Amino acid sequence: MIQAISVIGLGFVGLTTALGFAEKGFRVRGYDRNPARLAQLAAGWLPFHEPGLPDALGRHLGDRFQIAADVGDAVRGATAIFICVGTPSGANGAADLTALLAAVDETVAAIDGTEPVVLVIKSTVPPGTTRDVIAPALRALAAAAGKPFVGLAANPEFLREGCAWDDFLRPDRIVVGIGDDRSWALLAEAYAGFAAPIERVTPTEAEFIKYLSNTLLATLISFANEMSMIAGRVGGIDIRRAFAILHGDRRWHGAPAAMSSYAYPGCGFGGYCLPKDTQAMAQLARRLGLEAGLLEQVIATNAAIKRAAVERIAAAATPDRTIGVLGLSFKPESDDVRESPSRDIVAGLLAAGYRHIVVHDPMAMGNFAEAFGLPIDYAPSARAAVDRADVVVVATAWREYLDLLAVDPGKPIMDLRHCLKPQSDRAEQPTS
Repeated sequence: MIQAISVIGLGFVGLTTALGFAEKGFRVRGYDRNPARLAQLAAGWLPFHEPGLPDALGRHLGDRFQIAADVGDAVRGATAIFICVGTPSGANGAADLTALLAAVDETVAAIDGTEPVVLVIKSTVPPGTTRDVIAPALRALAAAAGKPFVGLAANPEFLREGCAWDDFLRPDRIVVGIGDDRSWALLAEAYAGFAAPIERVTPTEAEFIKYLSNTLLATLISFANEMSMIAGRVGGIDIRRAFAILHGDRRWHGAPAAMSSYAYPGCGFGGYCLPKDTQAMAQLARRLGLEAGLLEQVIATNAAIKRAAVERIAAAATPDRTIGVLGLSFKPESDDVRESPSRDIVAGLLAAGYRHIVVHDPMAMGNFAEAFGLPIDYAPSARAAVDRADVVVVATAWREYLDLLAVDPGKPIMDLRHCLKPQSDRAEQPTS
């Protein structure tokens, strides 16, 4: 029986997991190695934007959700310990497991109870990692320290930024990769209150399913972007309408409505998951001696669509003109700028000699400035950016930009997200 739950790593995934289980009635203790993040959370402040989480933090902090001072404090009395640390891309595209293995080491060393414990890997790792890397390390650590039974599971997350709270509480499926029945019983209890099928698979299958999901989404996006580049070269094609008609195919029907949104062109996929997971899967294939041509092309197309965006802008405005870029986060309703297409587009313009670039984002300007330090101007409002610009570039489909540009601003608009209504689309004529 689950006495308490521990969550190691309180970023986007970890905090959602911790508060989600607290919402379901469990006692949860969370820990993060970043002391500034712990202090922010202890003060009731969320260090990133994610709808639903601030209210949940306010409801559960100090009650069902406790901030731990260290790993030992976090795991004390816990029956299920969820590891939710990052696995970023390494230099060669492979997942960097350094933080994950360190967290496993620290966690096992801190377990001091006599009851069975299950260690749950929620971090995204390449298929085979739990079986070939974590399990041997766990056995060695537990044996050396004389620890009680420590089970091991792979339990990938399927959370979308901007919708994570709802995705956690109302999942479409829960995937648990586990080998022993004792650990399975504990996790089945943890997820018993969720109205979703619980799929018991092996840890390697669970890891593969996570990558299967993210690489499919990345492939849909790159397919749509490649087709939009072809359409742009052909000319005379309303790309927005063409894809809307594509989605009218009855074979899309019955799938979640959001699924078709991935088969829609833009200026590249970004965020933390899709870029790194696609890179990691392609690197794994190379390591296994396989030619994953489709995955390699997905990555190449994601780079090509951003170069194409720079070329479109350059065809419409000479370098002495002011370019206004609306949107810096990788998607609306997020302040996440990791792998944001806007970064590569702005950097491409700077490399091409454009020195008058003004940008705006409702949430992400501080993160963008801190992360990239580019020599650009930040406008206090979208209207100010549009007023200063000779050419307006829509790089993130924030609702306020759609409303603002519903009225003709009297200057060229580069709708890189194909999000504006047809009457708002403007001919892309060079300005002199």
